[in-house]
Amino acid sequence: MDYMKMLQEKDLKYIWHPCSQMKDYENFPPIVIKKGYGAYLEDVNGKKYLDAISSWWVNLFGHSNKRINEALYRQASKLEHVIFANFSHEAAIELSERIVKITPEGLNKVFFGDNGSSAVEIALKLSFQYHQQTGKSKKTRFVALTDAYHGETIGALSVGGVDLYNKIYKPLLLDVIRSTGPDCYRCKYMKDRNTCSAECFEMIERDILDKHEEISAIIVEPLVQCAAGMKIYSPIYLKKLRQLCDKYDINLIADEIAVGFGRTGKMFACQHADISPDIMCLSKGLTAGYMPLSLTLMTDKIYDAFYDDYSTMKAFLHSHSYSGNPLGCAIAIETLNIFNDEKILDQIAEKSDYLMNRAKEQLLGIPYVGEYRQIGMIGAIELVCDKESKEPFESDKRVGYSIYKKALEKGVLLRPLGNVIYFMPPYIISNQDIDFMIQAAKDSINQCLA
Repeated sequence: MDYMKMLQEKDLKYIWHPCSQMKDYENFPPIVIKKGYGAYLEDVNGKKYLDAISSWWVNLFGHSNKRINEALYRQASKLEHVIFANFSHEAAIELSERIVKITPEGLNKVFFGDNGSSAVEIALKLSFQYHQQTGKSKKTRFVALTDAYHGETIGALSVGGVDLYNKIYKPLLLDVIRSTGPDCYRCKYMKDRNTCSAECFEMIERDILDKHEEISAIIVEPLVQCAAGMKIYSPIYLKKLRQLCDKYDINLIADEIAVGFGRTGKMFACQHADISPDIMCLSKGLTAGYMPLSLTLMTDKIYDAFYDDYSTMKAFLHSHSYSGNPLGCAIAIETLNIFNDEKILDQIAEKSDYLMNRAKEQLLGIPYVGEYRQIGMIGAIELVCDKESKEPFESDKRVGYSIYKKALEKGVLLRPLGNVIYFMPPYIISNQDIDFMIQAAKDSINQCLA
């Protein structure tokens, strides 16, 4: 029996894969990867795949990065883990000091978790408890945008707005105020995201004005709603949101899990709007695709509401067994070192310009490409059945899924988001590989939709 096939059969016998209908795997079994290097993955049969989505948006500097490998080895040789309650270690202290220095002003305290959903849960609980402990007991609800995605745990799922993920669980979820978010491709104000004044902000403003006394926090993905199809919107929206939160004593939670660490061209997406949130969630690129780790940062104002004698029971009693894991912290430190030493943001600026120019040149002429949008190293191809009306393909046609499978045949991993095909490659990708990625996308779209 072919080695790949043997492994696939064992995989399907025992493993339930995430975000998958396992029946699909009967006809399209999992590709078993043996190793990765640079921007490429290689399966057990030796076929290579350009990782155009950074393995679910986490890989920044390529697979099996020598510097990170060595940092991980050094840390594993001296301390792999230690309880983080009443104990600490050098890597966590250094990481916290450095992350506070580079994040938006005012985020001075760091709480450790072990994945993005956990960071969001921590943020929601912090905001709720903060208001309860500062005499604002009515502030018990959260505001989130339509099409938002913030994770898969119950609290995180509650503030998510993509029915694909949360519709069936609605009886379990928090009572969230759902406000209509920006939709720049199909803007009802007939504006352009690059020149508008975020006129669409009036929708969330109306919701807040009506219910501000009961709102604890507003949570947003700054500038890009990723799982919604890489929906990019104006930084002016964030500026207005910051002002409104200040006016009504509402915590602004910035979920930078997917868009942080250079993805939008700046270290953090909030920096495009020159704002500071009250709470910021970080994960994914934090450890460059190596290990689970998350950070939730908050202002002194929030931290101080928990700081008191033990008998007052104001402590934040939230924990994870692997909080502050030294291995993850050491990798995160080396991630920051690489950003500095190799001038990664400068590289992103150059490569994002190249990607933008080549993608528009190659893709906009395709009859079914309604829009190509991009910010930093996030590019998205919006597929429509009619360009003029912007009518989307019916979901049951699974257009994106068909293109994904076709691109894999060509050696490029382009996982879809419904009718959106996106690029989110590692920052070390070469111009030659960008050309290869775009050509594979173009050919796959044409072959599937011709």
